[in-house]
Amino acid sequence: MGDVVTVPEPYGLGPIEVTAIAGGAVELAAPVTGSGYSVSGCSGGGGVSTNGGGGVRLSCGRGPAATINDAMSLKVVEIRDTAAVLRIGPAE
Repeated sequence: MGDVVTVPEPYGLGPIEVTAIAGGAVELAAPVTGSGYSVSGCSGGGGVSTNGGGGVRLSCGRGPAATINDAMSLKVVEIRDTAAVLRIGPAE
């Protein structure tokens, strides 16, 4: 836990931090760097909330990729006990 992934500026997020891996989902937090925020298609609930300093929290399980800010694709490829494999790239 605590791993941080820096993503390209056009994605509209600052560094994404893995905050927990539990219950078949990866929990992530990131500051929002753009003027808005949107997420669609996150399997496993995909809960989004604002967290005081202009940030967001996501909870994503394995499955189809989520699209964030219409710019970034985030897919949970695999979840192990204390590790997860994420695939992050441009939205398709």
